[in-house]
Amino acid sequence: MIIKVQIYGKMLIFVRMNARKLIFILGTLLAAWTCSTTRSLQDGEYLLRSNKLEVNEKHFDASDLSSYMAQKPNSYMLGLSPFLSVYNWGGHSQSGLARFCRKLGQAPVVYDAAKVGITQENIENHLRYMGYYGSQVESRVQVKGRKVYVTYYVTLGKQFTISAINYQLPSYGTFRQEFLTDLPNSKIAVGSLLSEALLDEESERSARFFRTQGYYGFNKSYYVFEADTLSSEGSAALTMSIRDYALGDTPSAAQEHRKYTIGQVNISRPSRLKIRPSVIENLNTLRPGQLYDEREINKVYSRFSSVNMLSSVNVELTPESDNQVNCNISLRNSGLQGFKTNLEASVNSTALVGISPQITYYHKNLFHGGELFNMGLKGNFQFKPKDRTAYSSEVSVTTSLRFPMCLGLPNRFFKGSNIPHTDLNIAFSYQDRPEFRRTLISTSVAYTGRFMPNFFYQFTPFRVNISRLFDMNENFVPYVLNNLMLLYAYTDKFDMGMSSMLYYTTDNSTVPSTPYFFVRFSTDVSGNVLSLFNSLMPLDEDGLYRTIWNTPYSQYVRTELQVGKTFRFGKEDRHAIALRLMGGVAHGYGNSNIPLERMFYAGGSTSMRGWQARAIGPGNETLLADLFAIPSQVGDMKLEANAEYRFPIYWKLEGAFFVDAGNVWDVDNTSEEAAISWKNLAEGMGLDSGVGIRLNMGFILLRVDMGLRIHDPGRPAGDRWVAPRLWFPEHNYAIHFGVGYPF
Repeated sequence: MIIKVQIYGKMLIFVRMNARKLIFILGTLLAAWTCSTTRSLQDGEYLLRSNKLEVNEKHFDASDLSSYMAQKPNSYMLGLSPFLSVYNWGGHSQSGLARFCRKLGQAPVVYDAAKVGITQENIENHLRYMGYYGSQVESRVQVKGRKVYVTYYVTLGKQFTISAINYQLPSYGTFRQEFLTDLPNSKIAVGSLLSEALLDEESERSARFFRTQGYYGFNKSYYVFEADTLSSEGSAALTMSIRDYALGDTPSAAQEHRKYTIGQVNISRPSRLKIRPSVIENLNTLRPGQLYDEREINKVYSRFSSVNMLSSVNVELTPESDNQVNCNISLRNSGLQGFKTNLEASVNSTALVGISPQITYYHKNLFHGGELFNMGLKGNFQFKPKDRTAYSSEVSVTTSLRFPMCLGLPNRFFKGSNIPHTDLNIAFSYQDRPEFRRTLISTSVAYTGRFMPNFFYQFTPFRVNISRLFDMNENFVPYVLNNLMLLYAYTDKFDMGMSSMLYYTTDNSTVPSTPYFFVRFSTDVSGNVLSLFNSLMPLDEDGLYRTIWNTPYSQYVRTELQVGKTFRFGKEDRHAIALRLMGGVAHGYGNSNIPLERMFYAGGSTSMRGWQARAIGPGNETLLADLFAIPSQVGDMKLEANAEYRFPIYWKLEGAFFVDAGNVWDVDNTSEEAAISWKNLAEGMGLDSGVGIRLNMGFILLRVDMGLRIHDPGRPAGDRWVAPRLWFPEHNYAIHFGVGYPF
């Protein structure tokens, strides 16, 4: 028998063997992988193979009900359950190997008939809570061999519309007037569908409002709802009552709802935790005698939690009398100093390896005021193992000092929950490449904070970057002199200016698990202040640019915008579609152009994943790809779009399919290939597609993505669309290792 595997006319594999041997081998492998899923069951036990939901109304999303099933089957992928098979390899043996297989695998879910009834009750209760009254759930159990298949048939109950609302409220004090003032914010209105979920949401919201008006301890247990569904077909008259006694108590326990003020405010901390008294005074905004407001309590908690040295903040409230509540704030800290390490790596189809190790020392309370000090050593090494002339080595030392305040203004000027931080940064970087060597010294002062829980900002009123190039390769010099973009980029620069960044997101968690939206806008302005002193600065040798320390200062403006949206769907919202659009442009004017480190690049683990970082563009330019041993392709304009489908595989493993499109261009370059225009926009747009696998631990996500180039603007005209037969043989892919979602 001859087996031929042929892809686009290229013969890749020839296998010649006896047909019986082939069938035997394939059968053995299949049997090993799909080892009987019922092998480890005891006598009389059955494997729960599947649960299925069928609802009588197609518009209803049945996936919402799956979480109420009392028993769920093992996870399957393409009809197979790999971890269940691994568990079954152990069988009933007590050998070390068998125990290891059972520990590594997933035990079979043994069908329990009692849990079918529990599931039916759970679903009916949930439907009633959602406003479907009188819903019915029936089940059908099918047994095939030693496997059980359960189907739940759901008949949705009747829904009622609220036709009228009557309020019964306490008449003493200002309670009734405060309720009526808040009434326009109510979740309940005439015409709304009646449901326990809606009533529960409104009682929680309303009770939260009263806790901001001085009513300490007020909660939703004081609310009672009665609905008359008999007077009118399909509608309900609702009565909402707020009582003086909680649910479960008798009327004899009734007490008037009273307003409280803050009594004593005590702050405790471990003796080893040294904090200047003025720091605590500025963080704490609670004062004895002020009206109790739950928002103020939460604000104080947020202010103390923003200090890095505190590992936990506990705010305990204790009623002292009929109208006072004491506040005890307890502060705790973990290790105040230590080391952090990080390692990133990537490799592409040309055997270019990238490794970025980093070690950082930190101290969270350097001057006993919650100041966070960091000193880090980072390396970025790229090389080709079989090509000693292709390398790039970069070593940088960074120091930063973060103050939990806005330097120049005490914290008492910031009354809200969010206190800005001030960061002082100094860094030195040394880069060694075959074409040149370069040093970069930078320093900055930045203010970072947020206006609300999801709106962040950073303002850098002062930053300086000084770059020096030396030991330029004699073969590289002619290219620089004959190309304006290279000449501007690869020369010494003095860059002083300011920058700002605004970032809004609906989910700021490290690994988002909900639908979310984000937008990020940043801008840089450099050289304008220096230009006021041009008359005091000497010209360079060519008499073109004003210089500082014999270095032309840069004058430019740079902006960048990113917008992203992630949709969740499917069972337990574990499937997602993530989209991102981004664009940026930089324009040099006046004294000198944009420095290399402020130009745009594409490629890498969070950008065009078919290329390594800086390995695409600008436009259709091929000069830079051939010129640099290690990619260093940049431009002063960037456009990019990304789409990614994320899906669960098994346990904490996730998969992804993605598509990236984009590139960088030179707006002011005289090179027709590198410049952007409507004429060559499509030809200059890179396109890649690929797959990824992720390990999602909740608090951190580890990611491996492989991108394949579909349209490569760096290839010759007419050959830029890459046929599938050339994806791998033509060194047309890149593999990236990263932490967190790419966007």
